[in-house]
Amino acid sequence: MNPLGASRTALATSLMRALHSRHDPAPLIDDDWGDRLVPDTARTALFQRVLDRMPPTARLKAAAAPEALLGQSLRANTAYAGVILRTRYTEDALEAAVKQGVTQYVIIGAGFDSFAYRRPDWAAKLAIFEVDHPATQAVKRQRLAECGVDAPASVEFVATDLSVENLGAALARSSFQPAQPTFFSWLGVTIYLTQEANLSALRAIALCAPAGSELVFTYVDQKILDPDAVVTEAFHKQKAAVSSAGEPFLSGFDPHMLGEQLRAGGLLLLEDLNGIQAVAKYDASGVNGLRTAGAWHIAHARVAPIPARTSV
Repeated sequence: MNPLGASRTALATSLMRALHSRHDPAPLIDDDWGDRLVPDTARTALFQRVLDRMPPTARLKAAAAPEALLGQSLRANTAYAGVILRTRYTEDALEAAVKQGVTQYVIIGAGFDSFAYRRPDWAAKLAIFEVDHPATQAVKRQRLAECGVDAPASVEFVATDLSVENLGAALARSSFQPAQPTFFSWLGVTIYLTQEANLSALRAIALCAPAGSELVFTYVDQKILDPDAVVTEAFHKQKAAVSSAGEPFLSGFDPHMLGEQLRAGGLLLLEDLNGIQAVAKYDASGVNGLRTAGAWHIAHARVAPIPARTSV
C-alpha cells in the first residue's frame, strides 16, 4: 500500500508530535507514536519534498542527514506549535469533560492520533470512535498491525468520506450511542473545507449527541486567507506546499461571528483562544520556543439544550 495514500498533513502532524515529545525541553504531550506509525517510505517521501525545495547547492550536504533535515523542516513549519498546543488543550478539555460524565470520545479526522495507545488506562474507560477517510485509516491500521499493536477493545474505526457522508450517518453504522454524553475533537480540518461544509459539519455534531456534549475544534481567521491578506513568507510557503500536495486551504471563520454561527448550529461557544493566547497558556516562559500566529484559533463549544416548546 502506498503510504502517501494517507493524508500528507496527517502524516506530518504525527511526526511533529513525536518530534516535540523527544526534542523540546519541556514537552506538553508525551507522544512518540509518530516514530512508529509513520512508515519509512512516507518519511522518505516527505524528506524528498523538503530536499526538492532547497537550492541545488545545499542539497548534497542536506541529503547526508535526512532525519535532521526533516526535523528542522517540521519544526520550522508554521503549523508546528498549533499541532502541539491543540493536542494538549483538547486532552485537558477531554479530561474535564470525563469528570462531568462524558463516556464517548469521537475523533473526527483522526489521522494518526495515538490517544488510545499512549493513554490506555484512561482510554479504556471511554468508547472511542476514530472517524477518518478510508485511505488514511487503512494506512494507520496496517501500520498498527505491522508494529504488533492491537487496537484496544474500546476503539472503533469509522471509515468515511465526510465530504459525501454526514457524520451522523457515519456514526449510525457504528456502536455509537447518540443518547450518551460525548466529547468530539475536530483538529486541523476546517481549513481544508469550504465554510458551507464546516457549518454543516458543526450542525451535524450538535445533532449527534445530547445537550452538554462538548467539541474542541481548530480554525484560522478568515482574513488570513483573503487574496489581498498580508502574510508571512513562512505561511505563504506552507499554503503553497499543502496546495501542491492536494490539500489546499479553503476557508476559515471570523472570530467575531463565531459565537453567533455556533448558536445557529446548536452549539454554545465556551472559549476561543487565538495562537498567541494558547502559547501564553501553555508555554508562557518560552522554554519550548513555541511560536504561532494569532490568526490560528482553537475553540471549545458545548451542545446547547433544545429550546422547550411553548404551549399556545
